[in-house]
Amino acid sequence: MRALVIGASGQVGAALLHVLRARGHEPHGTHAQHAVPGLDHLDLTDHATVDRTVDQARPDWVFCPAGLSFVDYCEDHPDQAMAANRDGPAAAARAAERAGAGFVYYSTDYVFDGKGGPFGEEDTPRPLCVYGRSKHEGEQAVLAACRRAVVIRPSVVYGPESQEKNFVYQLIRAAQAGQAFRLAVDQKASPSYNPDVAAASVELAEGDLHGIWHIAGPEVLDRYDFALRISREFGLDTSRFTAITTAALAQKATRPLDGGLKVAKAQARLTTRLRGPDEGLHAMREAGAGVDPPRNMK
Repeated sequence: MRALVIGASGQVGAALLHVLRARGHEPHGTHAQHAVPGLDHLDLTDHATVDRTVDQARPDWVFCPAGLSFVDYCEDHPDQAMAANRDGPAAAARAAERAGAGFVYYSTDYVFDGKGGPFGEEDTPRPLCVYGRSKHEGEQAVLAACRRAVVIRPSVVYGPESQEKNFVYQLIRAAQAGQAFRLAVDQKASPSYNPDVAAASVELAEGDLHGIWHIAGPEVLDRYDFALRISREFGLDTSRFTAITTAALAQKATRPLDGGLKVAKAQARLTTRLRGPDEGLHAMREAGAGVDPPRNMK
């Protein structure tokens, strides 16, 4: 398989490159702001350049984990959110269709309203914020643009990451610095280990399976519980962690609360095992993430 990974410098994109190579495929990757040796620069909002990049790559599949994921920033910048999460991926999906390629789009559990979760693929999206709406509209756009489109919905993605931006790294840094960290006890999700998200993505492409798939951890838990499990695995001091409600955080964008994703469809159809938070965090630490001083604890 010849694969193009748009956004290969991010955590899911980098994991995709690793899985594709390990499975004998030929990946080509791009980056946006965060330059990485071996990756070509691509602005997803530059549709003409997106067209040329897809044409030149001659892919069998295009994977697109690129996008704007800063939830509160999206709330203040809806045009940028739509350009990055809807219009750019739609342009790439149209280019993939013209090339006869499949297209994999990465969405989010934020397409749901967080009322009565966990949610299955058949449940109706009702996003509460600009970020969730931009991803939902992105889903619809790529499904309309490419006949072999795949929509993957993960939740709270974590795992080894060169940029160290995900929630696990944030928590480790705060604990090391003795900083206070407030954590919502009423905001449930399905933490998703990025190597598993990548492996399941590649398996879907290999099997030419289309449509919407929830690819996430099998366990639903709140942010405070997840933080305690991270702390246990990485030996963090939790004395400055505080459990509060989401409302008390006064975040700009509304978050879904009683959320999480059902993954029975993926578990039944795929051989990739979706690991729960305890196993995923242990694998992350064994991979060397979060253990190099001074940034990370021993």
